[in-house]
Amino acid sequence: MKLFQKLLLAPAALGLMAPVAASAADLNIAGVSQYGASADQVTSITQFSDVQPTDWAYQALSNLIERYGCVAGYPNGTFRGERALSRWEAAALLNACLDRVTEVTDELKRLIDEFAKELAVLKGRVDRLDAKVAELEATQFSTTTKLRGEATFDLGAYTYGGSAADTQPTVHNNNGTVKTVGGSYGPGKAPGKTQGPLLNAFTFNYEVRLNFDTSFTGKDLLRTRLRAGNFAQSAFDGGQYRITKLDKSFESSAGANIVDVDRLYYTFPIGKEVKATLGARVRNTEMLAITPSAYKSNISDFLYGTFGTSGVYNKETGSGAGLVWKQKVEKGQPYLAAGINYVDKNAQDGNPNTGGIATDAGGGSFLAQLGGAGNGWALTGAYRYGQCGSDIRSGTAYTYAASRVSCATLDGGAATNSFALNGYWQPSKSGIVPSISAGWGITTFNDGYDVASNVYDTKNAQSWMVGLQWNDVFVKGNSAGMAVGQAPFTTSTFSDATPQDGNYTWEWWYNFQVTDNISVTPALMYQSRPAGQNTPQGETFNAFGGVIQVGFKF
Repeated sequence: MKLFQKLLLAPAALGLMAPVAASAADLNIAGVSQYGASADQVTSITQFSDVQPTDWAYQALSNLIERYGCVAGYPNGTFRGERALSRWEAAALLNACLDRVTEVTDELKRLIDEFAKELAVLKGRVDRLDAKVAELEATQFSTTTKLRGEATFDLGAYTYGGSAADTQPTVHNNNGTVKTVGGSYGPGKAPGKTQGPLLNAFTFNYEVRLNFDTSFTGKDLLRTRLRAGNFAQSAFDGGQYRITKLDKSFESSAGANIVDVDRLYYTFPIGKEVKATLGARVRNTEMLAITPSAYKSNISDFLYGTFGTSGVYNKETGSGAGLVWKQKVEKGQPYLAAGINYVDKNAQDGNPNTGGIATDAGGGSFLAQLGGAGNGWALTGAYRYGQCGSDIRSGTAYTYAASRVSCATLDGGAATNSFALNGYWQPSKSGIVPSISAGWGITTFNDGYDVASNVYDTKNAQSWMVGLQWNDVFVKGNSAGMAVGQAPFTTSTFSDATPQDGNYTWEWWYNFQVTDNISVTPALMYQSRPAGQNTPQGETFNAFGGVIQVGFKF
């Protein structure tokens, strides 16, 4: 039997001659790939479980397979001879056969002429795909690296109220005596520094992050982040009152609009359950076994960024290393996890009096976390030891400044021991029930604190937060939330004086997901006593702010 006759008898050839008008849009790419995939090529008709010797086209199909080897099957070992083929799929089959035929007969010429148009379209598509691949290969800057960018605009302001809002108050010790300081002094400023005007002007700030994520094995990650911003003179930077700081409020130490290498670390697996991280610029909260909160406002540095427990999760950044262990279980099942890391903010300094790794002046933070998590919940406990020079990230002006006192003025340094309990629960489906995240932390300052040499007398401080978040609010993809808490505030002193450092901080926000890459989030923030103990006795001082945050991801 001649080849042309065999093709006519084959199920594929029956589809070839169907007088159906076809266009490029009718092409079944999945079907074509099934027929043309060399991985599914068969060498014997016996490999088809649904083809029997009694089938009318059995012999024709057998000859095509054994003589020309241009018939492919489906991954499950079937041929599906009863299924109709489009002209596009049939042309692909013919094209596969032509690649394997060395002699062009009259019958083959007739088939080529019959399907010349379809074959030309297929060839054109392949040529265009080849050209696109060549263009991508020529223009890509790396075969192993992906760029993920993020730009954030913040438009807003803080306004300050209370009886002490327009005064330059005197600083009081906890024992009731007046501490003499040089220069004018306002709520939240360190002794000897000029208060200056309250930062209550309307501002437009920005931050840009460019993450270059590189993987050499598919399981490792080398992250290089470039970062720039202009927040240093903004109320949202937290320089005047730490509780007002936004989570994204960066400015390089070299000044506004200066690009910084903000992250540079490498993460790689050790076995199936352990990952290690080593970096010259790494943050301790990026080496956690479990993220202990489901609250995702992206607004407050304290309520969102440090999970309401900034004594432990203080976002210390520097040279460091860490290990994370996660129990390997089936997807969706509860698991245990643990992590330890060490970050030294002054590791690059060779002077042991001002820096170095594991020196008294290194400013190191050792953080350990242990917890469990499952589908929609997590519970963690964590501990951080902070050397002199490492601070507690947030707090009232009084307590935060206590963690930043110069090591040289203290007996034994300003080391801290901090503990935190955090957890969250979130419903399986979006609705009126929100996710609930909570955290509580305590920080103990070491007993070498020299009360006589400094106005700050903090012995113990506490913090907490509760955050609620609703997903798919009004429109799918949008979210809303609110949180309340107390940033670290002094609860006991070395002098046994009763502290007056309490405060409350709130935020409310709604996130409009305009597109997959653009979001708009208006938010309101309120702090009842951002200066804490630094507020003059018998006076009040509060802060109320609003911001519109526009985020771009690319």
